[in-house]
Amino acid sequence: MTTSTPVLHINGLTKHYGGVRALSEANFVLQNGEHAAIVGDNGAGKSTFVRLITGVEQPSAGSIALDGKPVSFSSPLNAREQGIETVYQTLALAEDLDVPANIFLGREITRFNLGPLSVLNHRAMREQSIDMLAKTGVNIQDMTESLRGMSGGQRQCVAIARAAGFAKKLIILDEPTAALGVQETAKVEDIIKGLKQRGVPLIIISHNLRQVFDLVDRIWVFRQGRIICHRRTSETNPQEIVGLITGAIDPASLQSEEAVAC
Repeated sequence: MTTSTPVLHINGLTKHYGGVRALSEANFVLQNGEHAAIVGDNGAGKSTFVRLITGVEQPSAGSIALDGKPVSFSSPLNAREQGIETVYQTLALAEDLDVPANIFLGREITRFNLGPLSVLNHRAMREQSIDMLAKTGVNIQDMTESLRGMSGGQRQCVAIARAAGFAKKLIILDEPTAALGVQETAKVEDIIKGLKQRGVPLIIISHNLRQVFDLVDRIWVFRQGRIICHRRTSETNPQEIVGLITGAIDPASLQSEEAVAC
């Protein structure tokens, strides 16, 4: 790991529900500009980890630091305000609204701010939406079309463009291509590669190891509620990662400081 201040530094993050520990003493580091993957079997603690670092739930123990500064998130809105944008599998989009309305959902630009009688600045939102889509390489022909008439891939692209446009610190993508076809998956992956070129830090949760090895710099392996190791993609292979996920390979047996660093 480098000695520069990481964009995200997690130490001893723990979550228990009564006597059940869903996550135990997780240590995690994400450097500026780095893309990392979180992998593991169902029930390994990945979802709990993401809920804790996005404010959906609060940890039982441990600490989170953004750019070297300690933070705590009381809600997903609070996490977003502090620079973390998350694209969940459900996307959190309003199907009956158009693209600009979805991108600025909850962050509307107004001409006059009069509470429930505020006047929206539709032109400004449309222009900024076009700019956000262009920066991420998303092409939507008709910006006035509701999302209900768009494909799953187009909706996913809109959600990622929104996250990229507002993210101040990092983006988290939860299974971004799980429900997409081959062509739509390729488009989303191109957008993620574009974010890498722009130096936008990103965490991706995925079961698709081909995708993981194509897109990220480092892989963090979760097993039975713990982060058991992290591996640079250039220094490992899918067979090794599968072995770590299933328990067939003991991380302590690997000849790497990274493998036992967690």
